[in-house]
Amino acid sequence: MRTVTTVLDGCVAIIRFGEPPVNSLGFSTRRALTEAIDAAAENPAVAAIVLAGYNGLFSAGADIKEFGTPALLTAPDLRNLIAAVESNPKPVVAAIEGNCLGGGLELALGCHYRVAADSARLGLPEVKIGLLPGAGGTQRLPRLIGVENAINVIIGGEPMPARLFKGSPLLDALVADGDVVDVAVKLATAKAAEIAKGGKLPLARNLRICDPNAEAVLGFARTTVQAAYANFPAPLKCLDCIDAAVTKSFDEGILIERQRFAELMMTPVSRALRHAFFAERAAAKIPDIPESTPVRAIKRAAVIGAGTMGTGIATNFLNAGIPVFLLEVGQDALEKGVARIRESYAEQVKKGRLKPADADGKAALLTPTLSYEAIAQADIVIEAVFEEMSVKEKVFAMLDKVMKPGAILATNTSTLDINRIAAVTKRPADVIGTHFFSPANIMKLLEVVRGKATAKDVLATTMKLAKTLRKTAVVSGVCDGFIGNRMIEQYLRQALFMVDEGASPTEIDAAAERFGFMMGPFRMSDLAGNDIGWHIRKNRARHHPGISYSKVADKLCELGRFGQKTGRGWYDYRPGDRQAYASKVVDELIAAHRATIGIKPREFEGREIVDRLVLSLVNEGARILEEGIASRASDIDMVYLAGYGFPLWRGGPMCYADELGVYGVAQRMRELGRNPYGDPGFWVPAPLLARLAAEGGTFNTSGARS
Repeated sequence: MRTVTTVLDGCVAIIRFGEPPVNSLGFSTRRALTEAIDAAAENPAVAAIVLAGYNGLFSAGADIKEFGTPALLTAPDLRNLIAAVESNPKPVVAAIEGNCLGGGLELALGCHYRVAADSARLGLPEVKIGLLPGAGGTQRLPRLIGVENAINVIIGGEPMPARLFKGSPLLDALVADGDVVDVAVKLATAKAAEIAKGGKLPLARNLRICDPNAEAVLGFARTTVQAAYANFPAPLKCLDCIDAAVTKSFDEGILIERQRFAELMMTPVSRALRHAFFAERAAAKIPDIPESTPVRAIKRAAVIGAGTMGTGIATNFLNAGIPVFLLEVGQDALEKGVARIRESYAEQVKKGRLKPADADGKAALLTPTLSYEAIAQADIVIEAVFEEMSVKEKVFAMLDKVMKPGAILATNTSTLDINRIAAVTKRPADVIGTHFFSPANIMKLLEVVRGKATAKDVLATTMKLAKTLRKTAVVSGVCDGFIGNRMIEQYLRQALFMVDEGASPTEIDAAAERFGFMMGPFRMSDLAGNDIGWHIRKNRARHHPGISYSKVADKLCELGRFGQKTGRGWYDYRPGDRQAYASKVVDELIAAHRATIGIKPREFEGREIVDRLVLSLVNEGARILEEGIASRASDIDMVYLAGYGFPLWRGGPMCYADELGVYGVAQRMRELGRNPYGDPGFWVPAPLLARLAAEGGTFNTSGARS
């Protein structure tokens, strides 16, 4: 419920505002807050005003749901609210607790005085959604903390502890102990007395920036930003505004800020970043599972398998402070796994990322074991053994025998049938898929695979656990490869077909990386291990003989070129150097392969390479969406943003298709299907895609599953 209340404390009006969950400044709150401030200004019994949020928070800023809608600019907008504060004849003090971010900080900057808890967090994160502070933040903040500090706050976009601003004009008081509102009331009372004696209210807008190094600092910042944020327009426009704060009057600077904000609001990059912001939050919401669903307590965990993946998964629990058993079938493998975890912590200590005592404390939560009976009382067990159904079935049959009632039995499979795994147990409701991405202790994505019998509380518990482990969890239904790997299979098929037709791995990787992928398909395969894809293709050939593949990747693997781990894959690698070098052996292999299959190589344009890679993701994503494997298009986007290196500034494959226009995407797929080589039938637009194209719809609206 949106709430604005006014309470008198002596001659001070304490105006509290709240709009759960983060005290955002939506239209209703802005209007009620403006009315309350105006009423306090007219009340003769009021000498000063204190602004404070509810629930230990000040404000996380503007209501992002209003962006791109008329509500954002409906009066009173945020600028009108700040004007009501700034022009108030009575002292207005911001009492800052918890988060004071974005428009919340801009509101505080418009107050005459600011008091903050030293634990409060201040920041202007608008750059993270492709925008800039649009209510005076780029003009007031440099006047209060200086140009260089303002650049760090605005371009960095990260919240900072209030104590970092101690001694600057930004804060008039910093409260380590005690009630922030009480301190603000005392300050307001004292300042009211000063004003009554003829004193003047301090306004950030009236301060002048007298920094002889400002021009040099801005010049250095521009060079740095151009290199680091080449595909993101917001940081440079932020610098334009900060430059205006230095060189122009406040009113002129505000006009420039408004212009730049409006320009950014209309960019595809800002739309994509706002989409990603909402997509991450939407992924946590499961349509048929209420937030009130009870969850199971996870106090102890167990991981089966002490290989690279298993130790990475175990490290997640250790980092979260959850004791974990690590089980292996052999002593040597177990010792190697434990050593791998300890070496990881030692490396973090060496780099100064972790204190020795903290590393020791985390490692102490690990219990290595060779016994299934030892893990029986764990609340969740995650199997991370070899990706072979028979192996996993044996593990789950054993877990069914030894694990306590109510324990969650999770599998880390990346492709296999969760329902079949669950069927070997007498408790399929307790079985769920938890597909971590390698390296598991670093990658953010967690695909949570819901079996047909998975209990709702098991799914709710796993989603809550994902937050505890600091993962971005996306729910997938059961299918071969789930969301991410099912789509990436089509992406890799197209990459290999293009090699057959004449493109080189280097050429394809370069086009993908120019598009914005962190790495192209062949560098990615070398990093993951080409033998993994080889194993999957063999399984596919057994179970789905109708699927066609290029044979060139199999021939590469027959030479033992498995990628970085063997020092040779699609590229050559040198000891201690992860740089990929073109390989004459691979060039010769590809040439011989083309001759064998009777293909004369042709030249490729970058556009065709990108379209075949990216639109293959889109077409398979449309099938996944229509089948209900993913609940919403934005879930697919989150999988690719968090787990596959898809460029953030493009918003994910389905968002990218929406930006291109689904009709145009369908037309382009039909063009690609005219190529007789490979699998031309794949390019028939998926039924959902074809329907949206005909209706003028988009994936990320009600026209698709949502």
